[in-house]
Amino acid sequence: MARAAVLGRLSWRAAQVLEVRHESTSARTLALDLPDWPGHLPGQHVDVRLTAADGYQAQRSYSIASAPDGSRVELTVERLADGEVSPYLTDELRPGNLLELRGPIGGWFVWHPGDLDPVLLLGGGSGVVPLMAIVRTRIATASTTPMRLVYSTRTPDTVLYGDQLRRLGERDPALRVDLVYTRRAPPGWQGAVGRLDGARLATLAWPPTDRPACFVCGPTGFAEAAANLLVDQGYAPERIRIERFGPSGA
Repeated sequence: MARAAVLGRLSWRAAQVLEVRHESTSARTLALDLPDWPGHLPGQHVDVRLTAADGYQAQRSYSIASAPDGSRVELTVERLADGEVSPYLTDELRPGNLLELRGPIGGWFVWHPGDLDPVLLLGGGSGVVPLMAIVRTRIATASTTPMRLVYSTRTPDTVLYGDQLRRLGERDPALRVDLVYTRRAPPGWQGAVGRLDGARLATLAWPPTDRPACFVCGPTGFAEAAANLLVDQGYAPERIRIERFGPSGA
């Protein structure tokens, strides 16, 4: 009921596509211009609505990938073979096209740049998108908050933001980025291949005694498994925020 009330106060806005970038073989980042955008917090999402010539409408929710930046908002969309909305957004949309967008939405799964506690980000698949918004906001605001991002992905071909994450992890000692490949790793990979487990998490995450703010996002299977690993290792449940989607793990 509360979410419905909030959505009732939000109006649809016209967004113009400024740029379309390839992030992986199946994902695109859409840079949009919204002149009347009220701003957002990292971790929030928007609804996107498409209207066909015959009046049929379809809408889906997508996490915001960018840090707050005036009227510019970026969404990273992964194409789903049986999707109604994502194939158009990833394959057909071009700069200059218009989209209907409603948001920002969400007040729980957000990070405030003024927070100084260590942050642990656990992302599975495209669940890394809102976590990337948190990382980018940390950089844009010159925050010194220590962060660790553990990003689980199937193969090198499915990695999102790979080049940027590599650069960030190399130049900022307070930001650690670790990839977990679940099916196939790149040549020369020294780590294990397989799903994130307790032993690996213990080597990558903050100690539970540091009481980090934990943000977990990904397909339902990944999100629930990762949250359970955190609790099993002694992380305080009230410090864990979860955003999940879809039926299966990364």
